[in-house]
Amino acid sequence: MPEISNYDPQLLKKLLYDMQLIRRFEEEATKRYGLREFGGFLHLYIGQEAIAVGAVAAIDLQKDYILTAYRDHGFALAVGMDPSSIMAELYGKQAGTAHGKGGSMHFFDKDRHFFGGNGIVGAHIPLATGVAFKIKYMSEPGAVLCFFGDGAIHQGTFHESVNIARIWKLPIVYICENNQYAMGTDFRRVSAVKDLSKLSCAYAIPGSQVDGMDILAVNEEIKKAAQLARDQKMPTLLECKTYRYVGHSMSDPGTYRTKEEITQYRQNDPILLFKDKLIVAKIITDADFDQIDTRCKDTVTKAVEFARTAPDPPTPAMYEDLYV
Repeated sequence: MPEISNYDPQLLKKLLYDMQLIRRFEEEATKRYGLREFGGFLHLYIGQEAIAVGAVAAIDLQKDYILTAYRDHGFALAVGMDPSSIMAELYGKQAGTAHGKGGSMHFFDKDRHFFGGNGIVGAHIPLATGVAFKIKYMSEPGAVLCFFGDGAIHQGTFHESVNIARIWKLPIVYICENNQYAMGTDFRRVSAVKDLSKLSCAYAIPGSQVDGMDILAVNEEIKKAAQLARDQKMPTLLECKTYRYVGHSMSDPGTYRTKEEITQYRQNDPILLFKDKLIVAKIITDADFDQIDTRCKDTVTKAVEFARTAPDPPTPAMYEDLYV
């Protein structure tokens, strides 16, 4: 297990802040959606924060890239996108990350090498593989992190992409965020293999299972896999075992699982686990965490105020950004 003593205390505090900011952002987005202040799709990242934050801290976004699916709010915040601009996108405002045209599932930031945010299950996996091909073709030094859920790992796009990545020796890490349910279906009901990381054997690439509720474990494994991708152009498959505490989306009441199950997983909350570790290591106190939480709440409150008062896109804008 990774030792806290090996990390800069300031970095550890930042990791905790980033996870808590995601949690507060998602909670506020839930509230505002429930009040019908904005509509469309909304897939929350509550419970999975350690993966996005741990992963971003493991790479260099000046040369590395991230692509993910529609549960993308956490990644957008983790890479450093402006919370106000992200919230404005949810509200469909001109000041949003895609000028109100993308919505919840299509956050992106070209300058930060975050290429989405993609709405179709598994469709971004070939795109990520293409970015890895570009890195190799242009003799660039980076690697690609491609995130997807357990529901996407049985798509043909995943298997075709991993196969070609191995053949062409592309610098990419495929990361399955296994939150136990593909929409409302327990992954064990639809997967012949229960340890999804073992699918790596079919393509002769390294594979391992990671505790996705432990931010430092995620950070360490992704560091190693990304370095392998850069140095040896070897793809890797990581399965991060995690859990989402809310439904698949806002339209999902989650009746396929019991309250007892959710309560049990709540005992393994990645934010509380990490907070407790930092307190034991005397890096923070309870009062310090309260200050972190207050900062996060203030940031999210300002983001909502900005989004609510920001102007709508002008009507002619519907004809913009259609072609390159």
